[in-house]
Parts: sequence; structure tokens; C-alpha cells
Amino acid sequence: MKEIVGLIAGDGKLPLLLASSLRSGSRPVVAIGHRGATEINLKAMVNTLHWVNIGELGKIIDLLKEEGVKKALFAGGIPKTLFFSEAKPDGRAIKVLSRLKDKKDDAILRAIAQEVESEGIRVVSPIPFLKDAMAPRGCWSGRKPTEREEKDMAFGWRIAKRVGRLDIGQCVVVKEQMVLAVEAIEGTNETIRRGGTLGRGDVMVIKICKPRQDRRLDLPVIGPLTVTTLQEAGASALVVEAGKTIVVDKEEVIRGADENQICLIGM
Repeated sequence: MKEIVGLIAGDGKLPLLLASSLRSGSRPVVAIGHRGATEINLKAMVNTLHWVNIGELGKIIDLLKEEGVKKALFAGGIPKTLFFSEAKPDGRAIKVLSRLKDKKDDAILRAIAQEVESEGIRVVSPIPFLKDAMAPRGCWSGRKPTEREEKDMAFGWRIAKRVGRLDIGQCVVVKEQMVLAVEAIEGTNETIRRGGTLGRGDVMVIKICKPRQDRRLDLPVIGPLTVTTLQEAGASALVVEAGKTIVVDKEEVIRGADENQICLIGM
């Protein structure tokens, strides 16, 4: 029998995509879902699903150990907005957070992963299980970028990487080489909406993998909801980092982009 894999699940479709990939390889999966964040549909795609409140780190570790898990993956995020309304940190979580100099995303995730690994549970990258879902290089939509979009792409990429080095967010919205919106606590979709409103359409969205990001823990993700948000915001193009961005339901993403003349590019 193959070893049990632990899946520490956050929000969005990524935990479901990863669970499906793991099960297709006949790997038994024990998932930990977060109340208020993780989709309940995950239950049908794993062998066992335990629920915890946001912040119950000690309970997560205890459950994984009880199930005999020696290898675990993180999938999906916990919106920081929920930390202020739903989090119920236990003693172990409070201890970990108190050791941090700041509460930036990467610092929190690394500290949590280190705490999990201190109990003999190795945290591994989900990338080997999601190869078909990674964003390809080049333009993968029917419409190619215009000359203006290519200039915005180069400009926005530089800005996004600088913002990423500060561990502020993964996404920026630009137009005519001007920054309209920078992602912070609100998340990518709200950033796109805000940038679209300010730019009055024809904006470009750039979403990158932060330069110092631990790729075991927090890879950028796009999916059909991203395309819907782009369309609602009047965005003309989306640029993501090839080989480091997960595309959930890739065929649906490309179809939706083509229907709305949105350019999709992997850099």
C-alpha cells in the first residue's frame, strides 16, 4: 500500500485539483479542511477529511500524526480577512506566531511548515502532482498581445517582481505603463476589480510568483473565476509566470478568455 499523504487544505479549487491528482495515483489521502474556507466538496475526493478552525495548528499536527501521515502538502490559501473574523488560534499557533518578526505571508507559512516538520511530517511541493496544470510559456489564447500590451507587460512584470520581493502580494494591474492597483490583503480578484474600475477597462493584470516564495507552500493560482473577474473588470490581458502558476480547469480558462478576447500569456 502506498504511503498516506496529508493534504492541508485552504480555500478555492486547488485542494480539489490536488486531491484528484493524488487519488488518480492510488495514494490514500487524509485531508485537513478549514471551516469557513475549504470547500465541502473535498470530502468526496479524499479517504478521510477532518475539519479544524482557522488557527488550530496543534490540532492539525495531532490529526496528521494520528492518521500516520509522514508526508504532507499545502494547497489553497486562508484569506487574511478571515484571520480577523474567524481565526481561533490554539496555544501552538500562538507560540509560532509570537516568534515571528512580522506577519507577512511567506514568514507565516514557513513557520507553520517548520512546526509541522518538527513532528517528523515532511512538507513537500505539490508541483510534481500538478504538472499538467502548470501555466505554459508564451501566448496560449487565440488573441495575441498588441504593441501597447507588450509594453505594459514588460512594465508591469518589473513592478510585480519588486512588490513580490517585499512580500506584499502577487498581483498588479497596469495600463499605459501606470500602476492602477497592487494586491495586498484583499486578494487577486478584488485587486483586478479595483484596477479595472480605476482604468476604465483595457487594463493588464500581472500575477507572479514572489522571488523568495517557498514553492512548497503558496504558488499563484488562476482559474475560471479569474477569467470571469477579468471580463467583469474589462481587462484585456492576463500575464502569469510560466511553470510556477497553477491553472485550475485550464481548458475552461482558455475557452472563457477566447470568448471575451482576453489575452493569456505565460512569461
